[in-house]
Amino acid sequence: MALTPSLSAEVNVPIESERDIVIARQRGRELARMLGFSSTDQALLATAISEVARNIVIYAQKGTVLLRGLDEGGRRGLLISAEDHGPGIEDPAAAMRDGYSTGTGLGLGLPGAKRLVDEFELESKCGVGTTVTMKKWSQ
Repeated sequence: MALTPSLSAEVNVPIESERDIVIARQRGRELARMLGFSSTDQALLATAISEVARNIVIYAQKGTVLLRGLDEGGRRGLLISAEDHGPGIEDPAAAMRDGYSTGTGLGLGLPGAKRLVDEFELESKCGVGTTVTMKKWSQ
């Protein structure tokens, strides 16, 4: 999938497997590069994308990661929205604490992803699903 070097570039990656996590990471890096992010920020964004995409695979089995360039008031950025229609998160506040996990992981995914971006929002409803929205602004 070729991306055009435009702020309006938008990529929607279906997530159902480990392979899809890799694809989402790659697309995020490509878009971040086109938006002028440093190689360090590209790596940070790829890691944040991995964390939220991996949660989709582990807890919901399928969902999507949307990547979109941003231009707000002359600031360039990248929007990452990871959405699933899985079981939802029973206690979102607890899920944002380091070390909290309902599975076999270390409980660093969501709080770790939050530390890698500038803006982070978690919306979840049991039985409905979860949406994580992140924004990173280029320096």
